[in-house]
Amino acid sequence: MRPRQWTKNGTIFLALLFSVNQYWSPFDLVQATQLLVLTGAAFLVFCMLSSGEYLINDLADIDQDRLHPAKRLRPLASGRLRASVALAAAVVLLVGGIGLAFVLQRGFGIVATGYAVLMLAYTAVLKHTVILDVFTLAAGFVLRVVAGAVVIAVPISPWLYLCTVLGALFLGLAKRRHELTLLEQGATAHRPVLEEYSPRLLDQMIAVVTPSLVIAYSLYTFTAESLPRNHAMMLTIPFVLYGIFRYLYLVHNKQQGGRPEEVLLSDLPLIIDIVLWLATAGIILVLFRGS
Repeated sequence: MRPRQWTKNGTIFLALLFSVNQYWSPFDLVQATQLLVLTGAAFLVFCMLSSGEYLINDLADIDQDRLHPAKRLRPLASGRLRASVALAAAVVLLVGGIGLAFVLQRGFGIVATGYAVLMLAYTAVLKHTVILDVFTLAAGFVLRVVAGAVVIAVPISPWLYLCTVLGALFLGLAKRRHELTLLEQGATAHRPVLEEYSPRLLDQMIAVVTPSLVIAYSLYTFTAESLPRNHAMMLTIPFVLYGIFRYLYLVHNKQQGGRPEEVLLSDLPLIIDIVLWLATAGIILVLFRGS
């Protein structure tokens, strides 16, 4: 079920954070508690859905995972977990997650179902299609952000969706690069689509996505209607720049990036940067609320 990867579902809380300036008040404890509970429940739903998807994915990739130096230790690949148990758990998690999503909110249920279908399509077909594999992963992150907005019924700036797409592409391309360089000749046996990539191609793609992400986020801080009109959010740009540079450093100099969730949970400078970014953004949005 990969609990460490549940951190990806934290993007569901972005809608709650970035709507505080215009659409709800943190000082209204009843309203704030209701929205926090709804978002927390949405997070739980996506943890259930993603866990079910991970089980299905590991069942589909069991032979390839046995060729990977790290993934061969996963419960299914190593034989510690029976396939029948994993399949039953996956069905319970997916059906239960979608059911709970519709109980919370109909629109949220539709988004959650779309996410589940997209990830199943990724496991079956899309992860074997060059470029579309990373775009599918990016779409999954966008659906998480959309779900977070739908469940609490707040609009979100299109800039935030664009930043989410670019950020997810950045992480996805870095992951593909790490897999390709780590496994070398055995890369295609583990993930056949890697045959279509090369380190040079991935570096060029990353070189396109990285400045696009910086520009998009910068424009978001200046132009989004839901943000303070005094442009105070521009003070968060240095944290985003540092985070990108730090991640590139870890990918190129420390040969990390194959598991973004582990990097985000283990690299102290990156953790501090993310905390400072969230704290600064939160203070600005609350301090200049409604401005």
